[in-house]
Formats: sequence, C-alpha cells, structure tokens
Amino acid sequence: MSQTWLIVPAAGQGRRMGADKPKQYLTLADEQPVLAHTLARLHCAFPTARLVLCLDADDRWFSSHWVPFAKWQRVPGGSERMDSVLNALHAMAAADDDVVMVHDVARPCITVGDLQALYQAVATHPAGALLAMPVADTMKRADDQCLSARTEPRDGLWHALTPQGFRYALLRRALETARQQQTLVTDEASAVEALGEFPQLVSGRRDNLKITHPDDLALAAAIMAAQAVVAPGRAE
Repeated sequence: MSQTWLIVPAAGQGRRMGADKPKQYLTLADEQPVLAHTLARLHCAFPTARLVLCLDADDRWFSSHWVPFAKWQRVPGGSERMDSVLNALHAMAAADDDVVMVHDVARPCITVGDLQALYQAVATHPAGALLAMPVADTMKRADDQCLSARTEPRDGLWHALTPQGFRYALLRRALETARQQQTLVTDEASAVEALGEFPQLVSGRRDNLKITHPDDLALAAAIMAAQAVVAPGRAE
C-alpha cells in the first residue's frame, strides 16, 4: 500500500482580503481560523495521511493546535505556490508511487465525498487527477480596455479546483521541469500537462469555494452551515 500525502500551501499573504493578517488565519462563524477548518476536513477524509504544511518563515499566527494529523511536518513556503509545493516535495520521505494531493488552504468547504472521489481517480489514473467543475456561465473575452470583445465557446471548459493529486515522482518531475524552464505554473495540473500528460477531471461540488475577497468569509460560513457541519471536518 502506498502512503497518502497531503500538501497544503499556506504561506500566502492574501492581500486582496485587505485584512490585518493572512486570510488563512481569519476566523469563520465558530471563531476557528480558515486553516483549522481546512485541515479538519482533510483529516476527516484521510486520518492516516501525512501532512506537509508550507508556512512563511516569519509566520507569527500559526498554532500547532490546529493540526489534527498525527504525522505532519512544516516546511518553508516559497515566493510562488509552485515553490512552496516543491519545497514540500523535496522535504518528504516519499516513495515514487505514493499519492500526493495538494489542496488550497483557503478552501475550507471541501467535502469528504469529493476528497474520496478524487483519491480514487488518482489511484487509478497514471497521469493523476484534479477536482474541477464544468463552466456554466457565458464566457467573455475582454480587450485591453476591459470591454467585452467576444464570447468564448464554453464547451469543454472547466474551472480547476483543488485538491489536485498525482504520484510523487510525476509531480516532482513536472514541477522541477517547470522551474528549470523558468515557467510559472499556477496549479500542479498545468505542470503535469506540460509534460504531455492528461490528468483526469473529477467533477466536484460547486460549493468548494476559495476564499479570496472579504465577502467570501460570510459565504464560506453559510456554505458550511448548509452542509450541516456540526464541527470542523464533518461535511459529507
């Protein structure tokens, strides 16, 4: 049996929130920070997984009390997301065939059902998999003056979500190749795609919200209430 690893990049500053601390430390309705909710959800689905948490070297808000995993380690975050994930991959004592899933710390509404569905896809598809959802809205292409220049066909378009999961060796090779080629990738799947691989898209729930703007906090709290969460991590 291969080991399951979870990488959570949490070194971002979340400046678009306009808050006095990074968004992962802002609290939701029960006064627990976003980070604590996200880790609790992951732990509910994968209680025996190993966690690698990427934190800023000068992080003064983090508390280990928010980590429910028995086996976990902290690694320094990088200037970009891909740098943080690479730092984690280099620090892990993982086997080439181990499953590695990377999840945004700012997605605390992820459900156990979606997590387990993704794991099954990663375990069976050699190029890995990612949670995503088909584009439902009409897509517009803007010009340099922010005017609507044309409508883009939405057939075959998906919104990429997280987690995204791959075998350890493939993910490390993909991100190391992107770094060597000085290519900035915004998610792990795009680095794997650049190798000529085709990760599987796993249709995920639309309430897998990424907290980015101030009003997203209230929306996340409402989503979690609608999911009938009694305590962090019990959404199905």
